[in-house]
Amino acid sequence: MEYILIFIAAVFVNNVVLSQFLGICPFLGVSKKVDTAIGMGAAVAFVLTIATLVTFLVQKYVLDVFGLGFMQTISFILIIAALVQMVEIILKKVSPALYQALGVFLPLITTNCCVLGVAIQVIQKQYNLLESVVYAFSIAIGFALALIIFAGVREQLAMTNVPDGMKGTPIALITAGLLAMAFMGFSGIV
Repeated sequence: MEYILIFIAAVFVNNVVLSQFLGICPFLGVSKKVDTAIGMGAAVAFVLTIATLVTFLVQKYVLDVFGLGFMQTISFILIIAALVQMVEIILKKVSPALYQALGVFLPLITTNCCVLGVAIQVIQKQYNLLESVVYAFSIAIGFALALIIFAGVREQLAMTNVPDGMKGTPIALITAGLLAMAFMGFSGIV
C-alpha cells in the first residue's frame, strides 16, 4: 500500500514538472512532437531510476560511511553524467532517428534538475532502497506523462489558428500553466 501511495503522489499530486517545476528545459524543448516526447520520457525514466539506485548506494555505503556527505552533489552529478553518456551511446546505436530527434536535449539530461533533485530527495526523505527506486520510477512516469500530454496539446495547437503574437513559446507557456493548474486538482488526494 505504501508503494502505491508513493506512486500516486509522485505521478499526479507532486508531479515533478507541473507541481515542483523541475525539468522544465526538456519539458518545453522536446515537447513539440509526441514521438520525441515518448523517447525523452523513456530516456529520463531509465536515467532517473538507475541514477537514483546508484546514488542511493553511493550515499549509504560510501559517502555516509567515510563522512563525505559534503561530496554528495558533485558525486551525484558525476554518476548522472556517466549514465547519460551510456544512454546516448546506446540510443545512437539502437535508434539513430530518436538520437537525432532528441538532439541537444539528450546531453541536457545530465543537468536536468529533475534527475539530481530526485536523487537528493530520496536521501532527504529517508526512503529505503526499494522506496527510492519506486519513487524515482514514479517521478519518471509523471515526467513522461506531463511531457506526452503537453506534446499532444502542442501538436494540436500547431494546426489551429493562433494569433501571430501568441504563436510558439507564448502559447506553449500559457498551455503549460493551464496544464499545471489541471494537475493541481489532484492535490489533497494523498
